Amino acid sequence: MNPLQSVRQSVGALRGEGHGRILVAIASGWGLLVGTRMTYPVLLPYFRAEYGLSLSVAGLLVTILWLGSAIGQLPGGILADRYSERRVLTAGLSVVAAALTAVVLAPGPTVVFLATGLVGIGLSLYPIARITVLSSIYPDSVGRALGMTMATGDVGQTVLPPAIGFVAAGAAWQLGLGALVPVFLVLATVVWVVVPDGGTDSGRDGISAELARDVFAVLRTRTMALVTVVLFFYILVWQSFTGFYPTYLVEVKGFSESVAGAVFALFFGFGVVVKPIAGTAYDRFGMRTSLLSVLIGPVAGLAALPFLDGFWPIVALTALVSTMLGSGAITQSYLADAIPEDIRGTGLGVVRTTAASLGALGPVAFGSLADRGYFDAGYVVLAGLMVLIVALTTRMPRSS
Repeated sequence: MNPLQSVRQSVGALRGEGHGRILVAIASGWGLLVGTRMTYPVLLPYFRAEYGLSLSVAGLLVTILWLGSAIGQLPGGILADRYSERRVLTAGLSVVAAALTAVVLAPGPTVVFLATGLVGIGLSLYPIARITVLSSIYPDSVGRALGMTMATGDVGQTVLPPAIGFVAAGAAWQLGLGALVPVFLVLATVVWVVVPDGGTDSGRDGISAELARDVFAVLRTRTMALVTVVLFFYILVWQSFTGFYPTYLVEVKGFSESVAGAVFALFFGFGVVVKPIAGTAYDRFGMRTSLLSVLIGPVAGLAALPFLDGFWPIVALTALVSTMLGSGAITQSYLADAIPEDIRGTGLGVVRTTAASLGALGPVAFGSLADRGYFDAGYVVLAGLMVLIVALTTRMPRSS
């Protein structure tokens, strides 16, 4: 079976019992959110030009975005356990709409930084509720469902960054971001109407010592600790790579900003196919085998990146590195399976907030290396971290 047939089969299997429209609504919101987030790397040259930012300070802006995307996941998970996922998902989309309005109308860099943090916080409300509602709807095929949802995210990341970059080059970056605000409001309405109201109804009274003990008991196992560490290093590598890849292609490889944006979009375009296949592989083969299959290629791609030039060699390396995009569908499916339903949102929130908060330090550290003339060396360091991730993955059990 070729990759496209595999994707079509996965889509068909998820449409039954009236669940298709819920999946489409949730996936569309996710695609818009992460696509908007990935416009920041494309817009960094414009932010730097307008506000006089160094690479380090530009990296801090990306770090603030990712940190905001991390810190709200634990409260978002708690809310998903206690209240309706519909409310949490709708709130996330609405907050980002308000925050983008503030970014567009910002009178100076301080407001841009603060509003960017709010964009991240709005985005952080969405992931856990997305996982908990899909794991309830698709208990036997959560890998496929999350893989398809995350692939829709890559559609957004493929389409929106070059589109916003094109508008920025032809008119103004504020115009591109501003056009997204009504789209967010429309999708917030769709999610409110389509996603069922009810939540997980865990029966707990909220945050308590008993809840903390139950969550800790689940998360302290060896495999769960390994998954959390792997997730942390993966997020650190991914955020560092994506945060500066367009800027790197412009300043080091000599690409135009529009070509760099297109290559950046291709990175996520490959993920549209990779993620559903990775999610299906998790359902069929378990975590270790499927995770290793998507992590080997990026080691070679990141290590070779500083030493190759030219459009087509860079495109080929971009495709090789993009296989790591399948990692999220695998690790998050495992977490959704391993954490009991009544504490799933809280447990996912603890893992993702911890890993993503620490991983958010990557862009500012990477930007500091670039400012000191070590842009190329930074990618070699990322390749070394991928080797560490592969080594940790080999210590995981063969099945889930």
